[in-house]
Amino acid sequence: MAEKSRNILGHSIAMKMEAAIIAGELEAGTRLDEQSLAERYHVSRTPVREALQILVSRSLVTRMPFRGTVVSEITRERISELFEAMGEVEALCGRFAAERMDIEERARLEALHEAMGRITAQGEIAAYEQANTEFHQLIYLGTRNSEFQTVADAMRLKLAPFRRRQLADETRIARSHKEHAQIVEAIMQRNGAAAEKALRRHLISAASAMLLHWPEDRTTTLRRRPTTAS
Repeated sequence: MAEKSRNILGHSIAMKMEAAIIAGELEAGTRLDEQSLAERYHVSRTPVREALQILVSRSLVTRMPFRGTVVSEITRERISELFEAMGEVEALCGRFAAERMDIEERARLEALHEAMGRITAQGEIAAYEQANTEFHQLIYLGTRNSEFQTVADAMRLKLAPFRRRQLADETRIARSHKEHAQIVEAIMQRNGAAAEKALRRHLISAASAMLLHWPEDRTTTLRRRPTTAS
């Protein structure tokens, strides 16, 4: 029970740090000291270590020789590469899901999409984000291929912070829901080519929304002045 509580706490701290990194509050090159972070979040060092490990797995922080753990540099190019890779992975999953999902799975996807329409109308960002994750995971499962699912889940974890950021905009949520409608229609019609195209376009749209507000020169000051988180 204590271990489970520590894991939950570690994930909670990771989410807070993730948001700070994406928002630019923790700049690239910032050294992350475990003791300082433990004091900042009023916890022991154990959940801080777990949080840092989560951030390392998402490439948001890097462990460097002689420097410890530092915030990674996140460039526009890296964001584009992540969304491009995810777009190709999800496009492939969409094609196979459209061809392989059974009737019950298609009904679940359609019902979830309808529920997301109500969430969109109510402007419930957190609920939409959670439902959005389930929506895409239903497609991964629909491929009937565990290797595709593993690759897609791994990519989604890396991209999750950026997806959360772009979904914080209600305008983007409304557009995302419309794009989902095209994906659902293609899958319901068992049209693999259309599902592949719709998912690729969906990720390109998400990337554009993310990059629209991403500064061109966010990391220029880091190269001159490394700092320490406290």
